[in-house]
Amino acid sequence: MENTNSKISRRKFFGTSATALVTTTLVTPGFSSCTGSNTTNSLPVEEGSKFSGVQIGTITYSWRTMPGGLDNIIKYCKTAGISSIELMSGDLEQYMGLPENPLAEVFRDESRDPAAQPKPNQEYRYVAVGSGYIRVPYPFTAEQQAAVDKYNADIKEWRINLPMSKAEEARTLLKDNGIQAHIVKFSPARWSDEEIDYAFKVAKAMGAKAVTEEISLDSAKKLAPFAEKHNMYVGMHNHMQYAEPDFDVDAILAVNPTIMLNFDAGHYYGSTGKNPCDFVRKYHDRIYSIHIKDKTGPTTDPANANQVFGQGETPIAELLKLLQQEKWPIYVDIELEYPIAPWSTAEKEVATCVDYLRQILV
Repeated sequence: MENTNSKISRRKFFGTSATALVTTTLVTPGFSSCTGSNTTNSLPVEEGSKFSGVQIGTITYSWRTMPGGLDNIIKYCKTAGISSIELMSGDLEQYMGLPENPLAEVFRDESRDPAAQPKPNQEYRYVAVGSGYIRVPYPFTAEQQAAVDKYNADIKEWRINLPMSKAEEARTLLKDNGIQAHIVKFSPARWSDEEIDYAFKVAKAMGAKAVTEEISLDSAKKLAPFAEKHNMYVGMHNHMQYAEPDFDVDAILAVNPTIMLNFDAGHYYGSTGKNPCDFVRKYHDRIYSIHIKDKTGPTTDPANANQVFGQGETPIAELLKLLQQEKWPIYVDIELEYPIAPWSTAEKEVATCVDYLRQILV
């Protein structure tokens, strides 16, 4: 392609754009069978924040520093003009009535207080609470461990007995506001079989077509039968795995046609220094969605560091233009990870990122 290193600079971007809020119009997708085929070419995409054929959205993790919950997510989507999301399961389960972790009240104030820094030589665990996580000193006391064990049993019981009408209500709430969750980030590979089945049932009831999991051969083998059963995909997400010398993505994809990639182009570039466009060209028919962010490469100082869109080295423009040119229906989700200035918020920054990508495409 021409201008393979082309980017829109942050200065040029702000000089040519006011943050545009895009009118969202949802087209509820159908879903053709994924089993027996290694292609995403039949996957529909939403209108609304689809720019010149490329579907732009965000993972709701981008708003992790903001108040959570589906109502707030809807608000943030409207600010950014987003009609397509990768939905973090914590917000969804909170909406559906997930029991609260009993450790929340004990540690919530400390873990959310910026002045409460981790203590030297103290080990911690991060425990899911509602739509977020709290930092909990580890090892637990006997009393705390008993509470955790009971909570895990209670959650399992809640999940496997949850009526799918709860997920359908959440889907309707999003749909009525012009938003489609195309994938749900449950990461359930370490769950019981009953809970894994629950994850796929809920994601399907939400109208999503995939459940996200961190990429590994073991996870692919564990989750593929459930994806096949529910006629869905597993979206395997990467961090630094592609930089590992023994990592074999082909072996993972060979497990089952339901195994697809939730490909993080930023982590790929930041850890390997390789152009993610080359990877996408090779594996486009096995890529369900892409996380997009701007990063420095592994030989830059600082190395593999998150940057404001337009200030890093990830070939964002080249990647978007490739998807546009080839008409590959791959979802593109912003993952906001760069530090947010004190005068801004994640809500504002995601809106700016959406407009940055829109200007590349239109």
